[in-house]
Amino acid sequence: MNAFRWHNRRPQSSCLLSPVYLLALLAIAALLVSPVAADKPAADSAGGLRFDVYSIADGPWSAAKTWSPRAPKAGDRVKVSRGTRVLYDVKSDDVKSDDVIRMIQVVGTLTFARDRDTLLNVGIVKVQSSDTCSESGFACDFANATAAGEPTLAPTGPVPALEVGTLADPIPAQHTARIRLHYLDGMEKDDAPALACCSARMDLHGAPMSRTWTDLGDDVEPGDKHVVLAEDVTGWRVGDEVIVTASLHQNSLGGQYRDDPSLRNTEPRRIAAIDGRRITLDAPLEHRHFGTGDFRSEVANLSRNVIVESADPQGVRGHTVYHCFSQGGISYARFAHLGKEGVLGRYAIHFHLLEDSNRGSQVLGAAIVDSHNRWVTVHGTDYMVVRDCVGYGSVGHGFFLEDGTETHAVFDRNLGVNAFAGKRLPKQVLPFDPNDGAAFWWANGRNTFVRNTSCENDEYGFRYDSQKRSNFDSNLSVRSATGEYEKVDIRTIPIYRFEDNEAHSEGLYGMVVAGTDRAAPDLRHPHVIKNLRIWQVHYALRPQVPAMWIENVKIDNAVYGIYRPEFENHVYRNLHIASTSSEPFNRGQDDDSTQHGSITVDGLKFTDVRGDGIPLIQISDNNPSGRAESHFRDVRVERHEGRRQKALVDRGGGAVVKPKTPSSVPVYLHDHFGPGRHAKIVSTAAGDFPGESSDFRSEPPLTGENSRVAEVRDAAFPKLLDPIDDAPPATIVTYPARGVAAKRNGNRLIVRGTTTDNVRTKRVVVNGVEARDVDYNFHQWEVTLENVAPGELVIEAHAEDAAGNVEQHAHRLVIAVE
Repeated sequence: MNAFRWHNRRPQSSCLLSPVYLLALLAIAALLVSPVAADKPAADSAGGLRFDVYSIADGPWSAAKTWSPRAPKAGDRVKVSRGTRVLYDVKSDDVKSDDVIRMIQVVGTLTFARDRDTLLNVGIVKVQSSDTCSESGFACDFANATAAGEPTLAPTGPVPALEVGTLADPIPAQHTARIRLHYLDGMEKDDAPALACCSARMDLHGAPMSRTWTDLGDDVEPGDKHVVLAEDVTGWRVGDEVIVTASLHQNSLGGQYRDDPSLRNTEPRRIAAIDGRRITLDAPLEHRHFGTGDFRSEVANLSRNVIVESADPQGVRGHTVYHCFSQGGISYARFAHLGKEGVLGRYAIHFHLLEDSNRGSQVLGAAIVDSHNRWVTVHGTDYMVVRDCVGYGSVGHGFFLEDGTETHAVFDRNLGVNAFAGKRLPKQVLPFDPNDGAAFWWANGRNTFVRNTSCENDEYGFRYDSQKRSNFDSNLSVRSATGEYEKVDIRTIPIYRFEDNEAHSEGLYGMVVAGTDRAAPDLRHPHVIKNLRIWQVHYALRPQVPAMWIENVKIDNAVYGIYRPEFENHVYRNLHIASTSSEPFNRGQDDDSTQHGSITVDGLKFTDVRGDGIPLIQISDNNPSGRAESHFRDVRVERHEGRRQKALVDRGGGAVVKPKTPSSVPVYLHDHFGPGRHAKIVSTAAGDFPGESSDFRSEPPLTGENSRVAEVRDAAFPKLLDPIDDAPPATIVTYPARGVAAKRNGNRLIVRGTTTDNVRTKRVVVNGVEARDVDYNFHQWEVTLENVAPGELVIEAHAEDAAGNVEQHAHRLVIAVE
């Protein structure tokens, strides 16, 4: 995989080459797809490789008449020929472990039977419009591809397809369809085994579930053999594999969960019985799991009836990839024991440099289990939907946006558990990423993360990290709201939407927002974080960039609450910090004790703060600009315990810092002494401290050993940020899917999709008809189009938000209607 994107070189193209080169490529492609090449076995070879078997008619895989010169057998390289449709009908019971097809190239259509359990043992499956045969499990084999095998030209003509169910007609729940990927001698270990889609269609769809994971509905004690779910679920079955996630934090140093499983409290089990919301497990649980109150563990189902897995998890593992111009998607499928550790681009699920060519594709309800290289990687791809997925066990980051150019992706209601620390990957695009184990990791703010939960990951639940380094230029070509590409310093792109997420029981951090050089968005477009819950972690929230709006955050049972902040134009609203044991509200840059700008905190409650000595709110010792101030309003302290009571405001923290600037940062508690009577608290170590006087006095527990307070009346509560909503919504039509004929109900056609907005969506319009909000302010919507005739139908969907911003880059697609 190359560390560049084609559109970074040609900002307004979609993987297109020069007109002269295109003509040459088209001429070569015409030769490759000529009738002679398509029909005669002599042309079914290239690079010294030859197809052993190819289809000559529609029919079952098991029927000899479907093939020439014979039916496929172990060791064959098989081609499903252009214009043929082959039904994979081999029952699982009829397949021996050593019956492994070496390679299948799908140039026509390969679809899996829906009336039986099927098993395909195979080395490589490639879906592509090519009669060239190679055993690369990554590179595409046609003329209009780069030297690395990456497509550069949208295909024409019939689209090859691998169908293991479709979104409209998934594999029925009573049957399983399994693709088992085998490494075979002579294959390249960094590439194979693999499932690769090259500008074609790959659909993998299992039986739906109402929810793939849910909170616990009651507490679980050690020795309990049953759990209660917080809500009703459908699609869960006896025998399914589940996990009950951790509650208590066991790893205070990070990076230890993989090497020391005894530190993990997440427990895998199987379902022995189901009685409504009460699930009986196959063995008692060993740990306590919270199931009441505000902070609860989860129960997640890892079983699906469509499975892609490595045959030898301890040996050479497989991977999957969608290339540019590919269609199709994934729903309720299981990806197990995939991902090549330490190999760039060989991931469990990988969307590679598709830009917006696959707009409408989604990963819905998937379970990604025991990956050695990420769960879902979105690389150079826009408008991707990842919803209701469960990631359990990954080497390196789990849900991952790879190179900082990805935009308008929607990560909604996913659960990420046990992303373990890995190593930096060779030639990775972002050199500053240590790949140290985050459930969710991204570098471009123009994406949506809502309703996701992370648990027991080695280093972080969530990490946004956007940096400029000597070996990386953060000025990148990214898609704007108009659909065109613009070159911009991605560090200045605000976090578009981060809302209703939760991190708990993490190895080290709940959430980190990181950057370099204090680069940030402007004051009218700050980073926005809302409705975040972090509990049972070491460090809760590390907001290490300026210009942040942080609202409705609950922190519970952390050692540190707000940690190592880059205090400069930060606005906090409604912050609740409970049961911290060390530093609830850290000074600027922690032990550097430096604050470059002002902050406001409107609504701050401390509850059950434990420990001694360190104050609840720390004064920053260094004020380089001389203008930095910290303003607090509506500060409450409840059940403040310890051997000695902490000061509310004082110098503090681990290291004693000698001030380097003439002044420290004053702290104002507005209306502390009554309406209009404010408390100004300063450090006694500051160069401008006026000394002990009747104006500045000690007043424990408001002040501590190194702080003094004066009453002032002329302090205004500043307005640091003036956010405006001028960003339009982003809409993705997820059903009907391209490449599969849509079925009408009479003359009506249902269309579904996802729309996200940084504040609130007002309406979604599809072909002039307003859609119905199904869930979470149009994150799922539906509309019925009337008087739809069979044939070709153009669907165009766009949205408008509450501020009046109308989507400029509408989703337009052409589908076939039956």
